[in-house]
Amino acid sequence: MPSTNPKIEGLDDEDYYYNEQGYVVFTTVYHLKRGYCCKNGCKHCPWRGGVKN
Repeated sequence: MPSTNPKIEGLDDEDYYYNEQGYVVFTTVYHLKRGYCCKNGCKHCPWRGGVKN
């Protein structure tokens, strides 16, 4: 069955996935590439509770 979720231009497949509700969820890999915390409480944020060195 083909995926009905569109590919997000400019992002790699490892950067995100679609959850059961159809929302985009960014992965830890994406957050580490971005390099900072956006303070939105992301599920896979590697900086929860402080700044990662």
